[in-house]
Amino acid sequence: MFTLLWHTACFFSVCRGAGTGFAVPAPAARAEAVGHIEDLPEFMRRAFSPTPCFEPIPAPNPGDWLAEHPEPGQSFPDFIFSNPNLPDSVRHVIYLQPLGEFGLTDTPLLRQLREVAAAFFRKDTVLLPARELKPGDAASRINAGTGKPQRLTGDLLKLLFQDIPSDAFCVLGITMEDLYPEPSWNFVFGQASLSDRVGVYSLARYDPAFYGEARGSMHARIRLLRAAKVLLHETGHMFGMQHCIYYCCLMNGSNHLKESDDQPLHLCPVCLRKLHHSVGFDIVERYRALLRFCRDAGLNDEAQWTQYCVEWILAGPAS
Repeated sequence: MFTLLWHTACFFSVCRGAGTGFAVPAPAARAEAVGHIEDLPEFMRRAFSPTPCFEPIPAPNPGDWLAEHPEPGQSFPDFIFSNPNLPDSVRHVIYLQPLGEFGLTDTPLLRQLREVAAAFFRKDTVLLPARELKPGDAASRINAGTGKPQRLTGDLLKLLFQDIPSDAFCVLGITMEDLYPEPSWNFVFGQASLSDRVGVYSLARYDPAFYGEARGSMHARIRLLRAAKVLLHETGHMFGMQHCIYYCCLMNGSNHLKESDDQPLHLCPVCLRKLHHSVGFDIVERYRALLRFCRDAGLNDEAQWTQYCVEWILAGPAS
C-alpha cells in the first residue's frame, strides 16, 4: 500500500558502505545543474546563480553520507523530467499533525515549525490539534536499549492516511515518542509514504534529556534548528526533490547528527529553482518571510545569511 521513504536513509543512515569515491562537482557542473537561466528576469538569474551566498559541497569525510552512499545528483532538468508531485488548486495545504502527548515547552516549538514551513514553502500550512494515540492506533514496544516506549511507524502512516484532508498536499505527523519501523530495527527518526503524501517524524532523540543528559543554554535554539531542518528536508522530498550533491544545502543527505547540524537551513540555487518551479512564489518575498522568522526565533546567524542573500539578489546584474 505504501511507497516508503526511510528517514534514516535521508538524515541518519544506519548502514555503512565501502566508500563511494565521491568527487565534488566542478563549477561548470554546478552551473549546469541549475539549468538554463539566461531568459529569466535579472533578479531571478541572481537568485539561481552560484553567488557568494552559496558554498560548494565539501568533500565528504569518512563516515559522511556521500562517503558511504553513491548518489548521481538531481539537476533541475532531471527534476523536471521526473514529473514531480506538485501542489495544485485542490491539494495545496501542508498539514502538521502532532501525535501523542506534548509538554508545555513543546507547544511553542510546534507553532514555530508551522511558521517556518509556511515561510519556506510559501504554502498554506496548518497546525492541527494534537491527536491522542490510543492503544489500538499503533503497535508499541519498550526499546531494550533505552527502556523507553516506541511506536510502529507503519501503523502511524496508515492512521494519517485514513484521515488525510481533501485539500492536503501532504500531512506530516510529529511526535515526541520514539519510533521503530519493524521489530528488527532499533529505531528510526521517521518514515514517509511519498505516493500517499503522509510522513511521521519523531523529535524525541533531538533532546539531550532523552539520553539522560542536561539541556545546555543553547538547547532551545539547537532543538528548533534540528526540528526545522528535519521537517523542511522531508517536506522537500514530498515535492520530489532528491538529495543535493552540488552545494551546502538543506537537501544534502546526512549520515550522523554532526553532519546534519553542519548543514544550512536554506536551499542552494539548484534546489531553490526546483521549489520555485513547484510553487511559483516571489523569491525575494520568500527570503524576507524567512528573515522575519529567523529574527523572531533568535536564529541570528541564519537571519544574517538571509539578509545578505536578499541584498545580493537586489544589488544588480548577475555575474
